[in-house]
Order: sequence, then C-alpha cells, then structure tokens
Amino acid sequence: MQIRGRGIAKGIGKGPLLISPAPVSFLSGVDPASGIIVEKGHPLEGVSIAGKVFAFPYGKGSTVGSYVLYGLSRNGHAPVAIINTEAEPIIAIGAIIGKIPMIDRIEIPMKRLQNGVMVVVNGDTGEMLYDGDIL
Repeated sequence: MQIRGRGIAKGIGKGPLLISPAPVSFLSGVDPASGIIVEKGHPLEGVSIAGKVFAFPYGKGSTVGSYVLYGLSRNGHAPVAIINTEAEPIIAIGAIIGKIPMIDRIEIPMKRLQNGVMVVVNGDTGEMLYDGDIL
C-alpha cells in the first residue's frame, strides 16, 4: 500500500517499522553508542532503533539532539528512516545531516500502522510503501 506524506530528508530507507506512541528526546533519551532508547518510563525503553524505520509523533528536548542523530548515523546505529506526525527542526536537521530519509504528515494515523511491518520510506517523494494490514 502506498501512503502519501511530506518529504523532509532525502533518500530511501527500508526496514521493519518501529512505532513509538510518545515523543522522543535524542539527547539523553537515546544512547548514541548503541541506538537503544534509555529514557526512563518511555514506552520503548530498552528497545533499539538501529536499522528500523522509526515512527514517532515528534522530537522533544535540546537542539543537541540533531547531533545525536548525526552521531548515530556515523556509528551505524541510526534508524534507516524516520516518520513523524509533524516534523520539527531538531529531528529534521538531524535527519538531513545524518542522511536519514524522513517524512511526516502521512495520510493515515500512525496508531493504525503495525510494528514490524516492512516499509520503504522515500524522503524524495514523501511516500511510504507499507506491506501490511491497517488497523
């Protein structure tokens, strides 16, 4: 199924979908050495975002979060793509400098998508190919 959105950071990323119902802070919320979410109480605490298409509502926290995303990309522990409900500058800049494809404003609410489904995110066109059932 093709789902339209808005392209933010160019490129194409393919992998299993990992959906967070809560916003994410990359500064102190994600371990830059491993890609594991370490924020206490976060719904995905202890889960790695490395190699996943990471979908979350929006980023939160310090502007240093952009550099954490860049660092994750440089050390091979970044998500293969990012989907946000609404992109904001911290995550968008991190995705751009880290060369992580990113889209937002998809036409289907994220809560209707399923974790683990293989997806392809095209940051050039703003589209996502979703190979699963919609809830």
